[in-house]
Amino acid sequence: MSTTHTAYLAPPGLENDLRDELSDITHTFGRLFIAKGPKQKVFWTQNVWLDPVFVDIESIGDAAKKLRAVQRNWWPYSFQHHRRLDLIRAKLPHLDPKPLPFLGKVPSSPLGSFTLIDENTLLYSGACESPMPNGEWNFVEDKLGPPSRAYLKLWEFFTRFEIKPDPSDVCLDLGASPGGWTSVLSGMSKKVIAFDRSELDPKVASLPNVEFVTKDAFKVDLRDYPEASWILSDVVCYPEKLYERISQLISDFPHKKYVFTIKFQGHNHLEIVRKFGELPGALVHLHNNKHELTWTNAIDQ
Repeated sequence: MSTTHTAYLAPPGLENDLRDELSDITHTFGRLFIAKGPKQKVFWTQNVWLDPVFVDIESIGDAAKKLRAVQRNWWPYSFQHHRRLDLIRAKLPHLDPKPLPFLGKVPSSPLGSFTLIDENTLLYSGACESPMPNGEWNFVEDKLGPPSRAYLKLWEFFTRFEIKPDPSDVCLDLGASPGGWTSVLSGMSKKVIAFDRSELDPKVASLPNVEFVTKDAFKVDLRDYPEASWILSDVVCYPEKLYERISQLISDFPHKKYVFTIKFQGHNHLEIVRKFGELPGALVHLHNNKHELTWTNAIDQ
């Protein structure tokens, strides 16, 4: 296959969302889609293979030899021929990816991906966008502190993009209950002001630098909180309503840092997803998002 193709790995269960975004799809292998041309502007991806190559192989050893000739580090994407893929992997340099600690060092060595189209045809790419196996950002979890697993989204965001609030920053958490994001932010920033109509988990509410305000997340006026530098939200909201809210915020307060989760149900969201993608900043799918995307202006993409 020539370099005029790109492969896109969809998050599990979100294949239809990625398929709706892509044009000129030529092959589909489980969650992996190959499309003509250089990388397209799509968002429902877990990893992107920038230079996919098909190659005939004579044996398991031949497959490993051909991969080693390209580079050292490889990880399989398994959608069929699982045992044969495992045997190829066993003949490659050993990799044992462990869950990352929060804010741990992100691997910097190139990590290629490969799979088997049939027993004698290998598909691989030595140039993949994600440094993590199949784009999976797994962490050593905190099973005692946060009241929900939503904290993993922020852990991934801050670790993956190597950005975080400073100890002097004040953060607003809009729609904070039960407090997963507030608990993360409290450990990094000077103060967190959490807004929700429902109470925070008592463990989070008792943190010394957390202030709770009983208020609808969409009725918070940033003019009342000029000291806030980060505005974050994981609130449940219709995407169209959230788009209007974000558009107004970045128009009125363009110098704040924003991180917002956009939650979807069902399919056929292409129009609103593309509108979010046109906002200044970046629109990404985090591995720890579910049927969600994350919009932010705090990173460059």
